[in-house]
Amino acid sequence: MSHAYAPGQPSPEQAWQLPPVPPEPAAAPAPKKPGRDRYLDLLRSLALVRVVVYHLFGWAWLTIVFPSMGVMFALAGSLMARSLKRPAWGVIKGRVRRLLPPMWIFSAAVLVLLFAGGWKLSEDPDHPGTWGLVSMLNYVFPVGAPPFPWNLGDKAGLLEDTWPAQAAGPLWYIRAYLWFVIASPLLFWAFRRAPWATLLAPLALTAVVGTGLVTIPGETGNAVTDFAQYGSCWVLGFAHQDGMLARVPRYLAVSASALIMAFGLWWASGHLGPDGWDLNDIPLAQAAWSFGFVVILLQYSPSWQELPGRLARWDKLVTLSNNRAVTIYLWHNFLIMATVPIIDLAYDLPFMEDERWSSALDTTYMLWMTLLVWPLIGLMVVAVGWVEDLAAKRRPRLWPNGTKRPARGRRAVR
Repeated sequence: MSHAYAPGQPSPEQAWQLPPVPPEPAAAPAPKKPGRDRYLDLLRSLALVRVVVYHLFGWAWLTIVFPSMGVMFALAGSLMARSLKRPAWGVIKGRVRRLLPPMWIFSAAVLVLLFAGGWKLSEDPDHPGTWGLVSMLNYVFPVGAPPFPWNLGDKAGLLEDTWPAQAAGPLWYIRAYLWFVIASPLLFWAFRRAPWATLLAPLALTAVVGTGLVTIPGETGNAVTDFAQYGSCWVLGFAHQDGMLARVPRYLAVSASALIMAFGLWWASGHLGPDGWDLNDIPLAQAAWSFGFVVILLQYSPSWQELPGRLARWDKLVTLSNNRAVTIYLWHNFLIMATVPIIDLAYDLPFMEDERWSSALDTTYMLWMTLLVWPLIGLMVVAVGWVEDLAAKRRPRLWPNGTKRPARGRRAVR
């Protein structure tokens, strides 16, 4: 019996000779949504909180428990390395553009208060002549230290007479950050060719300029010391972004970091500053301790896309603090000082004539300062924080905590 087959259809005798039909490939897993690393965001938020608490209480041990500056420079270095996949000049312009407008608002407030308080640059013996006038440009583009009087006003006045130094204090970080941004293309080029040498060179430089072995006078010396002190942390950000840290066995990285940190504490023990174990006064100890601490933090970096577990309840505050990190850092010292005249108003209340009430306020004064500074920071975020959005070419937001607003013109579906 003969069988007819459709054109192109194989006969049963031919079918077994055909190659098997390959199964359809499984769908590739969906790529992760691009976004911020919430672990790094959490570290930045913790660093900001630690800075505020440190400037409130001045506890030296906080510089050991959590070296905020080293952490912040490392996180900034990581973000810079990721951005340097684009043309370097555009990256530098973008970083500088984001940094300067918030600083200009802060600088304007400082200068208004300085001049209103009676400061005259022409009569300041610490900033004489033309050079003092030129140094005023650092309030606009902080390549160096801006001039300010160490004392202004009366000790019994609204603010302590040392308020100018406390207010202008955060500007050192802006200066150091700016220099790191400008130097990053060269540092990243060197890191790609000699990673270990580039990573450890700032530590070696700190051993030279941060120990008195070589002394560079004035603010130039301070700038060089700051650059060296935190340079290795900045380059650690490169190593984290590049994946170099992940390639180092964890046991080896943690063991080496522990030895470096132990060296830092040993050095600090023999070079205690005016505030004892405050590492901010001991550059080499600060550099070694911060370096080892950051290595361990980044070695265990889990790269969260969302804060897990109980940490999720802090998600909005973490988002807010990261979106307003420059504003919080610049203004927090000012706001800490502002709590004093506000709390002092309580002494004028009628019942405060009773010594028990006034003594109670004296005893709990620091507690009230701590409670009051956070709402003041929140008010400042609302008042001037939106400048950070303008600097980043985003729509201005008063409270950018990640809460999504419903689309306009759409009714909720019931």
